[in-house]
Amino acid sequence: MAIQGGPLLNSVPAAQKQTLATNYLDLSSASNAGWGQQYLPDLMEKEAEVFGPRTISGFLSQVGAEESMTADQVIWSEQGRLHLSYKGTVAAVGGSSSGGLGASSVITFTHDIDGIAIASVGHGVRVNDTIIVSDAGNGIVKCLVTAVSATTADVLPYTANNLVAQTTAQATTILVYGSEYGKGSKYMTGGAATTEEDSRGANEPRFTTFTNKPIIMKDYYEVSGSDASRIGWVEVASEQGGAGYLWYLKAESDTRARFNDYIEMAMLEAEKSSTSLIDGSTVIKGTAAADQVGSEGLFAAIESRGNITTGVTGVNASTDLAEFDAILAEFDKQGAIEENMMFVNRSTSLAMDDMLASMNSHGAGGTSYGVFNNSEDMALNLGFSGFRRGSYDFYKSDFRYLNDKATRGGINDANSVNAIRGIMIPAGTSTVYDQSLGSNLKRPFLHVRYRASQTDDRRMKSWVTGSVGAATSALDAMQLHFLTERCLVTQGANNFMLMK
Repeated sequence: MAIQGGPLLNSVPAAQKQTLATNYLDLSSASNAGWGQQYLPDLMEKEAEVFGPRTISGFLSQVGAEESMTADQVIWSEQGRLHLSYKGTVAAVGGSSSGGLGASSVITFTHDIDGIAIASVGHGVRVNDTIIVSDAGNGIVKCLVTAVSATTADVLPYTANNLVAQTTAQATTILVYGSEYGKGSKYMTGGAATTEEDSRGANEPRFTTFTNKPIIMKDYYEVSGSDASRIGWVEVASEQGGAGYLWYLKAESDTRARFNDYIEMAMLEAEKSSTSLIDGSTVIKGTAAADQVGSEGLFAAIESRGNITTGVTGVNASTDLAEFDAILAEFDKQGAIEENMMFVNRSTSLAMDDMLASMNSHGAGGTSYGVFNNSEDMALNLGFSGFRRGSYDFYKSDFRYLNDKATRGGINDANSVNAIRGIMIPAGTSTVYDQSLGSNLKRPFLHVRYRASQTDDRRMKSWVTGSVGAATSALDAMQLHFLTERCLVTQGANNFMLMK
């Protein structure tokens, strides 16, 4: 019986001392010249990290906090405005009363100062209140309220300057600045004038509540037992800093890092469905048809309850301070929180640097060392990390999520109409009433609520199943599972600004 040697064994004799295809191991396919050539390549074992830090998480950890909860929803209340101010229309010389220096008029309240319809929340103007009535075209007139109804008020001007009809919705602003009563008079009712004490006209603070619900997020990675026991020639590094020659370590690390990013991205981008179904027919698997889906993320909260800036008459921060002056004016109307953090994309960050540099009188003609704290012997630094305008401090930071092409950066490039170029978040804490604890608490304006109890902590769960490593089943594989259940609480969204 003859034994035939393989054609590529390195023991095949050759006529001369040289490396040939017949005496060199070929570990590749015919189309791959990697190991099929006779010369040993210089193997660079370490995988090149060409994208730098690939994760975008960390934003919420800088500006917020995390707290546990044991319910299906979180409810919180926020303070309403202290003073009474409304939007409406004026019907000149149409009231049920007359007298004074001017003719009476009827004011119809349409919305409060924040745009909420009076039909749903009511108004707090009472008989004998003194008010300022103002609109863009007719100036300012101070009046006395003589009668009120659910949506209207009869008023008499203090001066001969009568009110002029203004029927455009919300064209008129009405502000209560005090009251005036006659000698010996009693409180008036919320309706017509009377001498009885008013038990119905007292103003109660508006109880405003908001709610959000957690969403369950899952992911997993699986590797067979055979692949888990194979070693590779590529040295891989995980996002957590570990390194090795087992390729599944790389895949598991990428899955974990991607899931951590999904957690943060969901808190930014999540939308709450207005109905229990997604599209009217399809229900999320595992969710009852009556359950509402989705959650309110940061962007959605600001768009519904906060402020949005798109620049002033086509001018944004790249040319002058017009946009920031408009932002300051809006913040003055809200909480007037002095310190604000800006997280912006690259183009907006550079535009702000150029804007601030142009404020220097020497910036246009050459380099100004003193203003920028530079010297002739050091690299010129034209970047700004913050500035003060009026009574407000703004601290600027790049937001990787808005720059990375694989995340919002790519979306912004594809759709510049609704592109998000930055976000302004107030620094500090807010005082809110917690329904669960029954007390007022101070918290950051942003904080994440995750589901947790003594039995199960769902902040960030990960576990391993299968027969690889610690065997838990007959599956010849290792499965790594990831799960979280959480939502974002955006308190005081009226102090936030979304830059589009």
